[in-house]
Amino acid sequence: MLATKNQESAVQAVDTPHPETAAPSDAADAAQTERALRIQLAGTYRIFAMLGWSELIYNHITLRVPGPQTHFLINPFGLHYTEVTASNLVKIDLDGRMIGESAYPVNPAGFVVHAAIHRARPDAHCVMHTHTTAGLAVACSQAGLENSNFYSAQLDSMVAYHDFEGITIRADEGPRLLADLGDKSLLVLRNHGLLALGTTIAQAFARLWTLNRACEIQLATAALGPARRIPDDVAARCTRDSLQFDPRHGAGRDVLDALLRQVDRIDPSYRD
Repeated sequence: MLATKNQESAVQAVDTPHPETAAPSDAADAAQTERALRIQLAGTYRIFAMLGWSELIYNHITLRVPGPQTHFLINPFGLHYTEVTASNLVKIDLDGRMIGESAYPVNPAGFVVHAAIHRARPDAHCVMHTHTTAGLAVACSQAGLENSNFYSAQLDSMVAYHDFEGITIRADEGPRLLADLGDKSLLVLRNHGLLALGTTIAQAFARLWTLNRACEIQLATAALGPARRIPDDVAARCTRDSLQFDPRHGAGRDVLDALLRQVDRIDPSYRD
């Protein structure tokens, strides 16, 4: 299991309002909340780069900004994840239109899938999409994710699949994608990559990391021959026992904070 703090500290952390879900009381509070979210999101882009999850200038992590308007933060198109900062993140609406001014454009193709999910799922405050080698390999396989390792066993009944329809630039794909996603929090985009959603950045990250790690182990296991399948009842128990998804243990918040500390030691410029 992923390491956590003691239960008392974890419960205190959960009781502290998350900036993603806290309702700003006035303009000053809203600005402060957005600033905190910008720092955390920019730091998460740096985490993706540190983990090797970036894809040149492509792919996205989108995050809703609390408030009466349905606005989101997204990476500026044209920058590598190591160049994303709190101040250059771009604010957009559900149609991908820029709110305010930015020196950078937004990749409209990249936001099509995100917009469909943000629009339809109230719990999708954060949506993450990757093209990691392991994730894409499993997405290209006929079997998809196999229930055969420590990490896949923690994702029982959490993963959905959506067939490849080409580059995601057409809004009419949205309803079909949403129908396939249903109430799941993880989506394998066949022949394409992985996607995760969550009520917070930390929750979405914990889900995506676990899925990607399961794909890495599956890819390595394939070189050794057929994998041993984990019984369904054991997988269901593993999913219930998985600490990184448990609100009592921060639902991934401790993990994200630990990785942000690593990023701070490497290059804290994401806070700018």
